[in-house]
Amino acid sequence: LAAMNPAGTDVVLEPWQTVASHGLPSGPIYVCTRNDELEPFIEKTPADRRKDLVFFQNGMLDPLLEKYGLQLSPSNPNASTQCLVYFAVAKLGDKPMDGVTDLNPEGLTAAFGRHAESLARRLRSAGLSCKVPVEVIFQGMMLEKLIWISSFMLAGVKNGEVTVGEVEKDCTADVTVLIQELLASCRDANPFALFASDAAVTARLLAYGRSVAHFPTAMKEFPWRNGYFWDISQAAVSEGKADPAPTHSAWLKEYAPSVVPSDSSVAMFAATGEPARIVPATIIGGGLAKGLAAMNPA
Repeated sequence: LAAMNPAGTDVVLEPWQTVASHGLPSGPIYVCTRNDELEPFIEKTPADRRKDLVFFQNGMLDPLLEKYGLQLSPSNPNASTQCLVYFAVAKLGDKPMDGVTDLNPEGLTAAFGRHAESLARRLRSAGLSCKVPVEVIFQGMMLEKLIWISSFMLAGVKNGEVTVGEVEKDCTADVTVLIQELLASCRDANPFALFASDAAVTARLLAYGRSVAHFPTAMKEFPWRNGYFWDISQAAVSEGKADPAPTHSAWLKEYAPSVVPSDSSVAMFAATGEPARIVPATIIGGGLAKGLAAMNPA
């Protein structure tokens, strides 16, 4: 991210530094840390700067954002920004590769919130795509990405931790079952989010799997990923209803029992007329952070 600003007007913080003492006094704050580092980081960010946080993490962030009043709603004056990252940086110093697929050659990365437009300009300046959809569309896109990582990782682990490409090619039936179950869960739990048809969503997620075929599979960050769907299932069962994702629940217990807790609990702004420039940012994180800064030619 920092490498996207060749003018060097961004500030990239080290883990021991704080926004209050070392960051820029205004502008977006790009948060490129691990999910389990998010809450401590929010806590040490001054309250009046939290609305400038831009989150790049995978997974379900809504409960955390709501806890700190940062939920992505146009009616929330303290709403933050979230980016659904479909580009990837193989290693430190490499240029990011855009997440384009044979079904979506225009790219899949999207951002929503206070600093979505300025982030999109930064990414586009480096040749990367970035959509800025309205809230209901972004919600569906966010949940779709959550479905992708949760279904592909579990299907991969079930089949011996094969690569994403092997899941897409050789374990299509397994991952399709998971995608459709998790999509049904999302439809029920998020009635205002917009989704395409089951067939269209499945095809799009399989196509993304083909585009990142070399990625490994593993069960990580359960509370932020599969835990969201596990909780939906557990809530339904506790109310005497059918599990909306029975295969997902069963495979978690059978193939990833170490990540399933005994008592699981996982714990929008319209575009405005900003100048067509890249806004200097405070950036927290590693390789992705330095790449973003290089996208700022000012």
